[in-house]
Amino acid sequence: WYWQKEKRTPYVKFMKANYPPGFSYEDFGPLFTAEFFDPNQWADILKASGAKYVVLTSKHHEGFTLWGSKYSWNWNAVDVGPKRDLVAELATSVRIRTDLHFGLYHSLFEWFNPLFLEDATNVFKTRKFPTSKSLPELYEIVTKYQPEIIWSDGDGNAPDTYWNSTGFLAWLYNDSPVRDTVVSNDRWGVGSICRHGGFYTCSDRYNPGHLLPHKWENCMTIDKGSWGYRRDAQLDDYLTIEDLVKQLVETVSCGGNLLMNIGPTHDGRIAVVFEERLRQVGAWLRVNGEAIYGTKPWRVQNDTAVPDVWYTFSPREGRVNAIFLNWPISGTLELGEPQAKLGETQVKLVGYKELLKWVALGEKGIIIALPQLTPQQMPCQWGWTLQLTGIN
Repeated sequence: WYWQKEKRTPYVKFMKANYPPGFSYEDFGPLFTAEFFDPNQWADILKASGAKYVVLTSKHHEGFTLWGSKYSWNWNAVDVGPKRDLVAELATSVRIRTDLHFGLYHSLFEWFNPLFLEDATNVFKTRKFPTSKSLPELYEIVTKYQPEIIWSDGDGNAPDTYWNSTGFLAWLYNDSPVRDTVVSNDRWGVGSICRHGGFYTCSDRYNPGHLLPHKWENCMTIDKGSWGYRRDAQLDDYLTIEDLVKQLVETVSCGGNLLMNIGPTHDGRIAVVFEERLRQVGAWLRVNGEAIYGTKPWRVQNDTAVPDVWYTFSPREGRVNAIFLNWPISGTLELGEPQAKLGETQVKLVGYKELLKWVALGEKGIIIALPQLTPQQMPCQWGWTLQLTGIN
């Protein structure tokens, strides 16, 4: 897109300097080799991350499908490049080795598909592209791989009527093999984003910082600059584990899910920096997962007195979780929101055995004395959870 459509100078220059004259985008197909792709290893990393679902990009805006689609003849991973059905392999490994829900991303439109461009020229009065390519692919992946999340994207500035989104979704939820388990997002045509859908995405890297009345997802990237793999990425371009914990906590506190994107390499590897981040998030969740999984938003999302304290609520236990991202030098944490009750309130630091001492400030909150711990005694390194029971 940057190289051939927008003709941005750095991209045009890079292609000119590094590839033979007349090299086309299609010539990248055979260079996508996936010789190191090990779906079992991917599944193990995903499991270690503490994630509950995974979404694989089955086809992006350039039309290349990661399965042997009969509607994407000679432009798919079985006919060209890897010569493997990457969707099937990952689906199988994830289902055998983990309890993650398996989902698929699918782009409705394709940047350079001549049928789509013809329909666009006709102001979408003709529907050659959705009827011969996009919709058949969607029916194909649902029937063949039975994904539990359909993550639609790329409306191409066309209305949902052009895509027949309601027709497809009616089939998906009433007659498809995943009708009882499937969840879908909000990108089904111009004007549907953030208004219709099982969960809203609203925009890429969406993190509103306040509670939304509808389930939503913060779909973001560990590489701040890209959804793919960049050979020229610098260490500073990657979010740190502190950044990721903050994103996760803010998102869940406001009623959202976090979808963390990584870009695998052309030879099928998850780069070590991505693996490390995923495993770090998993390590954090092994300690603090009770404050994330199965929680609901509380009456406030972040604390009024202290910045970087975010709340979640565990309905089964009737417990408020206060996740604080900075350990106070004073050794005491003053929270403005929870109202303590003498003889009833209990405060626990997750990963530490003893109950904590506290002082009630009436309507102004509570002061909590944190234990004096050596770095080795800390339950985790980045962000800590207080469990509060018996509070107003």
